[in-house]
Amino acid sequence: MTGLFIYSLFSSVSAQQVAVLQYEGGGDWYSNPTSVPNLVSFCNQNISTRLNPKVATVKATDPGIMQYPFVHMTGHGNVYFSDEALLNLRNYLNAGGFLHIDDNYGIDQYLRPQLQRLYPDEELIELPASHPLFSVAYTFEKGLPKIHEHDGTRPQALGIFREGRLVLLYTLESDLGDGWENPEVHNDPAVVHEKALKMGANIIKYVFEN
Repeated sequence: MTGLFIYSLFSSVSAQQVAVLQYEGGGDWYSNPTSVPNLVSFCNQNISTRLNPKVATVKATDPGIMQYPFVHMTGHGNVYFSDEALLNLRNYLNAGGFLHIDDNYGIDQYLRPQLQRLYPDEELIELPASHPLFSVAYTFEKGLPKIHEHDGTRPQALGIFREGRLVLLYTLESDLGDGWENPEVHNDPAVVHEKALKMGANIIKYVFEN
């Protein structure tokens, strides 16, 4: 990870903290409350990270977002970024931060116009299965895995790049966050839960190493 965040995910000096993004618009940004804590725990246990087990919540308008090298966003409904939020998020991403957006089903139609406002000159680019994101810790030969079925369409990993660096990842028609949740929440089989967590671990590892 470059820019503002010049430290190692694997450093024993201090545990880095990740955060969930609270956005405007009325969408349920707070959905999947067990998902990111479970992902953090999995990463600490399986890929030798030393992340703070307590996951923070940060508003899109909060300049304090700069202290979180990895921010996760999800939901089902409306998303809106004020001009203040857009400037804050853009500064964060340009300074070395990273935003992972996971469609919890229903966010896509609201999200895309906001991303266009965030980076008017950039487009979402689909990451091919050969991208290192899918092999940095665990191998996913076909790319982003399907965790929960929604519209019967294929899962896509869409990214925004700035100066060659992936600053934003949008996972669509996969629902990784549901898979990260406690298995009893969605009655997921152990193999599905593990697959989702492994893909999440790949995202974490890739972000902090690039």
